Amino acid sequence: MAALAYNLGKREINHYFSVRSAKVLALVAVLLLAACHLASRRYRGNDSCEYLLSSGRFLGEKVWQPHSCMMHKYKISEAKNCLVDKHIAFIGDSRIRQLFYSFVKIINPQFKEEGNKHENIPFEDKTASVKVDFLWHPEVNGSMKQCIKVWTEDSIAKPHVIVAGAATWSIKIHNGSSEALSQYKMNITSIAPLLEKLAKTSDVYWVLQDPVYEDLLSENRKMITNEKIDAYNEAAVSILNSSTRNSKSNVKMFSVSKLIAQETIMESLDGLHLPESSRETSAMILMNVYCNKILKPVDGSCCQPRPPLTLIQKLAACFFTLSIIGYLIFYIIHRNAHRKNKPCTDLESGEEKKNIINTPVSSLEILLQSFCKLGLIMAYFYMCDRANLFMKENKFYTHSSFFIPIIYILVLGVFYNENTKETKVLNREQTDEWKGWMQLVILIYHISGASTFLPVYMHIRVLVAAYLFQTGYGHFSYFWIKGDFGIHRVCQVLFRLNFLVVVLCIVMDRPYQFYYFVPLVTVWFMVIYVTLALWPQIIQKKANGNCFWHFGLLLKLGFLLLFICFLAYSQGAFEKIFSLWPLSKCFELKGNVYEWWFRWRLDRYVVFHGMLFAFIYLALQKRQILSEGKGEPLFSNKISNFLLFISVVSFLTYSIWASSCKNKAECNELHPSVSVVQILAFILIRNIPGYARSVYSSFFAWFGKISLELFICQYHIWLAADTRGILVLIPGNPMLNIIVSTFIFVCVAHEISQITNDLAQIIIPKDNSSLLKRLACIAAFFCGLLILSSIQDKSKH
Repeated sequence: MAALAYNLGKREINHYFSVRSAKVLALVAVLLLAACHLASRRYRGNDSCEYLLSSGRFLGEKVWQPHSCMMHKYKISEAKNCLVDKHIAFIGDSRIRQLFYSFVKIINPQFKEEGNKHENIPFEDKTASVKVDFLWHPEVNGSMKQCIKVWTEDSIAKPHVIVAGAATWSIKIHNGSSEALSQYKMNITSIAPLLEKLAKTSDVYWVLQDPVYEDLLSENRKMITNEKIDAYNEAAVSILNSSTRNSKSNVKMFSVSKLIAQETIMESLDGLHLPESSRETSAMILMNVYCNKILKPVDGSCCQPRPPLTLIQKLAACFFTLSIIGYLIFYIIHRNAHRKNKPCTDLESGEEKKNIINTPVSSLEILLQSFCKLGLIMAYFYMCDRANLFMKENKFYTHSSFFIPIIYILVLGVFYNENTKETKVLNREQTDEWKGWMQLVILIYHISGASTFLPVYMHIRVLVAAYLFQTGYGHFSYFWIKGDFGIHRVCQVLFRLNFLVVVLCIVMDRPYQFYYFVPLVTVWFMVIYVTLALWPQIIQKKANGNCFWHFGLLLKLGFLLLFICFLAYSQGAFEKIFSLWPLSKCFELKGNVYEWWFRWRLDRYVVFHGMLFAFIYLALQKRQILSEGKGEPLFSNKISNFLLFISVVSFLTYSIWASSCKNKAECNELHPSVSVVQILAFILIRNIPGYARSVYSSFFAWFGKISLELFICQYHIWLAADTRGILVLIPGNPMLNIIVSTFIFVCVAHEISQITNDLAQIIIPKDNSSLLKRLACIAAFFCGLLILSSIQDKSKH
């Protein structure tokens, strides 16, 4: 009864809500969200620097998240590279001195806070020619004015960045009197034109006063109240913002430190000065404001302008625009023709005469429709991760953000289970299920920022290895059983693997190696194909007649293993091979192939393990050693129980080892050799019991069918900044944002999967002569792409 109720309920849901209706809903959501964000940008402004300087929140105790954009954490080398030959001046009181120290420590962490606190403090890094000065001017008075006035003279070298601010000394010295506030207003009014003049050639920031923790203030500071501080801040903002009559002030208000202080001032030692972590955050914000537009870090979207369109991107935009126009014209013509063939009414009987003519859908229509859809999808990709229309945020890892979603999808996966069509080891439904839950775990791993937690990282490495294991198992099994080494099969697989990535490389202006998993799978597929296709071609049909061929195949696999070991331990040879043109265009990242070597070496044996497992399994299956009937254990009860026990122990042992891993480099070195232990343990646990082989999770299997698209699409329309951050469609509500962005992301991935399948049928025909012509066209396309890419590279340099 429960099963019947479940099936009836599922049919009822499918009747009202299908994948098609979900995609329509996702399209409507995208259009509404884009309109809302566009209106918000026009109303509130499009300058992310203003958001960085004025708003944000803490994600954790020490992780600051600016509103709408991502903040990069600058390393010493990056800071020096940005500030080479630059002069930065901090002018103000003890709070500005604190900010000066924190800023300098980004450049030189060994710089000590010592010397007379009420004097000027110089700093210079001769290696980068960086000069940072603190000038002691605790009050906004004639002394500060004279210092600033000197910089306005044409003959004097001006600092590139000026950070100023003061007020608490005025409150303290004058005991918080109203006359002191009036004098402050007069003084800042006289300084404002000078600051505005400086701001035309330098970056000028006025730091608003942070709140104090009044309970901790000493007796001689009790007059410094938050009420007084607010009054001084209001005066500064009002005067500096009105220093130019007809335009916006060039002096930027550094008000974000107030928000930071509100959360952390309770940790202050004296109630006046901020704790070190808070001023480090303020200093890093200053570094982002100035350096992001110079160095353009991927995970520093604040203060970065939209990157200009490349020539290849412009050509891609033209192509997709023409495809959309072409499809609309085709659709209108087809619709008019359909109206002419509409059933007419018989005047005598009053019944419609039906034209029994089924017009077949032409290849041109499918082609135009596919490129039309793909063009709209690529526009969404570009809006999400290049156009700065939608917001981005930094990742922040907590155990709950990773493990709670894992538990949730596990419950859903168990709930949606069905009987398999066949009960063989690693049958199609089971492998789809395996891909599905692994992909979902990897997605949660990426969005939660769990890569910072080493035990989780090591387990995710096994999941990536398991994908490659399936590559070895699946393709070896196909070639071994079918013996189909034709060019059509190879082209079909390569097209399905690479189509989306090639399009994204063009539209998003990213190298092929950036989407590292697809090059990895592509190369391993070609390795499997070449290994089995080379003379002598040994397939199952031939080997069944003579056991000698089994040894021949094992010999081939042995040579493959030796070749893998040679490349793994000969980095120079590996880099020479893949640095050759045009391979270098595919496998270089940041000017070298080290990243490709690292990725390949990390899972170098697992495809071989998959091929070897497939060979052993198919040999045992052919000799009828395995019992693969429904509900039957794979082996006899004793052997099955023994292997299950060994598998469970092996699985848990590996998990314990991965969880106790302390050194990432050492664990990565061991991973290629030991990852197969957990993979084989899982396969045996999942397949030895007959009842386990007879059921699968339809929920996980559905995601498994689009796992490749999910893995690639996450880079730009679920995550952001090339996976470094999180896409924010609905700001202020993280949970709702994840739900909506995930819904759109899954719909897009499913649609791309269908588009790829449709185009594969058209672009890769079964007829060899037609296929060779298409391949010639594809080769010409890539040659043109390489030429255009070379022209772009030269223009950049």
